Amino acid sequence: MPNLFTPFTLKGVTLRNRIAMSPMTMHRSVDGKMNDFHVMYLGARAAGGFGLVFPEQIAIAPDGRTSVHCAGIYDDDQIDGLKRVTALIKDMGAVPAIQLAHTGRKGSAEPDGGGVRMLPPEHADGWQTVGPSAIAFGGRMPYTPRELSKAEIAEIHTQFASAAHRAAEAGFEWLELHFAHGYLGASFLSPLANQRSDEYGGSPENRARFHLEAIDAVRKAWPERFPLTARVGCDDLHDDGLQFDDSIVAIRWMKEHGLDLVDLSLGMNTPEINQSPFAEMGFMVDRAARVRAEVGLPVATSWNLGKPSVADQVIRQEKSDLVYLGRPALSNPHWPVWAATELGGQDPIDLVPRDWRGWLRPYRGHEAASGWPPPASNGAADNAPSAT
Repeated sequence: MPNLFTPFTLKGVTLRNRIAMSPMTMHRSVDGKMNDFHVMYLGARAAGGFGLVFPEQIAIAPDGRTSVHCAGIYDDDQIDGLKRVTALIKDMGAVPAIQLAHTGRKGSAEPDGGGVRMLPPEHADGWQTVGPSAIAFGGRMPYTPRELSKAEIAEIHTQFASAAHRAAEAGFEWLELHFAHGYLGASFLSPLANQRSDEYGGSPENRARFHLEAIDAVRKAWPERFPLTARVGCDDLHDDGLQFDDSIVAIRWMKEHGLDLVDLSLGMNTPEINQSPFAEMGFMVDRAARVRAEVGLPVATSWNLGKPSVADQVIRQEKSDLVYLGRPALSNPHWPVWAATELGGQDPIDLVPRDWRGWLRPYRGHEAASGWPPPASNGAADNAPSAT
C-alpha cells in the first residue's frame, strides 16, 4: 500500500515521495526574471524534503502575469534565472516542476497588494486584460477584458509551446498547465466567463477546445520522457458555472490528447460562489478520487491537506497519487521532515541533505536539543476525509 513517503514514478521521472510544493505567486521578479529570493525560497523547500517543487506560476506572456513583478518565461533572458532555481532543487534531491500560465482577465493586479486588487488598463503597472468573452470577473477585479480573436487564441497556444521549450532548456522535468483559479484556461471552460458563439464557446466540447489545443501544442515542444500535467478548475461552486460532472468529461478528453496527470482544484471564475468549503479538511479529495477512478488518470490535489495524518491517509486510501501543499510549504520549509516525525514511519533525517545528516544524527543526545520537534501524536487520522 502506498503512503506519503512512497516514491512515485510518472513517465521517466521518479519523485522520492508523494509531497509537492504547490505554486505560490510571490511578486518578487523584475522583468519576469527569477533572482536570489527564488533560489533561497525554493532551494529551502527542496532541502526540506519535498519530492516535487514548483516555483510560482510562470507567465507565458507579459500580459499573462498577475502583476508586473511576477515571473515569466516569454523571453530567453529569463532562462538563466530559472536554471539557477532548477539546479539547486535537483542538488537538494527534489524534482523541479514548472506551472505555465496566462492569467487572462485576472491579470493587471497591484504588485504590492498580493495580486488581489486590479489596476485599470491605463495605470503604469496595469494593462488591458483578455478573456474568452468581454465579461469582467467582478469584485476587486472590475475591469472588462477584451475578447480574444481566434488568431490571438492561436498565438497564445504558440506562446505555451515556446514556454515549454524554454522550460526544458532551463532544466525543468515536470510541466503543469494552469487551467484553474479563474485564469485564462479556467475561464474558457466556464460558462460564467465564456459566452462565445464560435467554436470556442457554447457546448462543453467547444469550451474545452482551448485546453486540448494548448495540450497539443505543448506536447510537441515538451520532451516525451517528462510528465505533462494540468491543474484543472473542476468546479465553479455556482449553479450557472462549471459543474464537476462536465469537468470529468473534459479531463477524459485531455487524457486522450496526452495528459499524464491532472491536479484537481477549483474554477474560481466568480467571486459569488454558492457554497464555501474552505474550512473543510481535504475538501477536494473526493473529487480527485472520482477522477482517478472514472478517468483512469493519476491525480493530485491540494486544499487543507497540511495535517500529516490527513495527507498520509489520502495517499493510503489511493484517493490521490500526490499531495500538493501551498500554505503549509510556506509556513514550514521542512514540512516533510515534520510529517515523517509525526507519522513515525520514515526516518526524518533521511530527508535532509547528506551533509546535514552527519551533524544531526551523532549530536542528538538530548531529544529536545536537536531542533526537530518530537511527535505530537501517533499519526491518527482524525478529521481526515472518509474512506468512502
